[in-house]
Amino acid sequence: MIGVELFSGAGGMSLGAEMAGVEIKLSVEIDIYAAATFKQNHKNAAVLNQDIRQIKNLDTKGKKNEPKILFGGPPCQGFSRSNHRTRNRINPNNWLFEEFIRVTKLWHPDWVVLENVEGILGTEQGLFIEKILESLGRIGYKTSHQILNAMNFGVPQNRERLFVVGSFHGEKFSFPKGNSSLVTVKEAIHDLPVLENGSNCYEAPYKKVQISSYAKKLRGNLTTAKNHQVSKNSDFVIERYKYIPQGGNWIDIPKRLMGTYTDSSRCHSGIYHRLDEKKPSVVIGNYRKNMLIHPKQDRGLSVREAARLQSFPDWFEFKGYLGNQQQQVGNAVPPLLAKAVFKNIV
Repeated sequence: MIGVELFSGAGGMSLGAEMAGVEIKLSVEIDIYAAATFKQNHKNAAVLNQDIRQIKNLDTKGKKNEPKILFGGPPCQGFSRSNHRTRNRINPNNWLFEEFIRVTKLWHPDWVVLENVEGILGTEQGLFIEKILESLGRIGYKTSHQILNAMNFGVPQNRERLFVVGSFHGEKFSFPKGNSSLVTVKEAIHDLPVLENGSNCYEAPYKKVQISSYAKKLRGNLTTAKNHQVSKNSDFVIERYKYIPQGGNWIDIPKRLMGTYTDSSRCHSGIYHRLDEKKPSVVIGNYRKNMLIHPKQDRGLSVREAARLQSFPDWFEFKGYLGNQQQQVGNAVPPLLAKAVFKNIV
């Protein structure tokens, strides 16, 4: 089976598809740095670094009767429940799923997989999910959709995502069931190096500690890992971190230290959250802006730590400036979650 990913970002979904046996031929990604990350880690795939609206055909140079799968996650920020400004039909990015439908018509794949945040189900009273299912049905795809939680598929993160799967041949898709064995934050990042606030360390050896089966799987035979950069926070922000216990958030910070907020009582619960090492992580989204805190060190998460919590293997290297790398990790589909979906299709 050959695959093409639209809105690919760094390529977490493609990595999961490869793990399941799909040969990735092509990706489409508008961001230059995310496209560079995709190319770095999927060396046999072509990368179109352009606006999807410019795509007029897909030439994958595949064999004539080779089964094909098209997949991707259109921009999801407009469907997030935490977005109170552009979670509506006026936001033009919320309609980019129509480009996915258009390319589906161009390429005629045997299967399609569309991923997004679960908040899309309730946006505009379900308008967008209805349009997606209706549009795919109109061009001949039998669809199924379900919310899956990444932590049930070996990912150390409590992250729910909606998957829409369509078969052009009328096959009914059975979603993977997952398992009850959860991976904790400690199991995911305990062996990664101790870092300072604002660390610019790119490559470093692992700590000499006992490692979990999860860390062992992501490390492989490597002796060092890359992408240990950490955002530089101001001294007054680091001072706030010191008061927050594992599992706590901004509520634990003394009010005298929250003077930069007009009304600190209205802060989102995800702000200044220190990860609990005994549980899976909270959602790794815009973790720099939310100031997610390392469970034991008074600093933000490194790119590699966030990538571990997303289930990226340590050989996977992120390109671009720090803020963009952080965004690439946060936007990605966890590879192990994607693998479970593609495995059932294959």
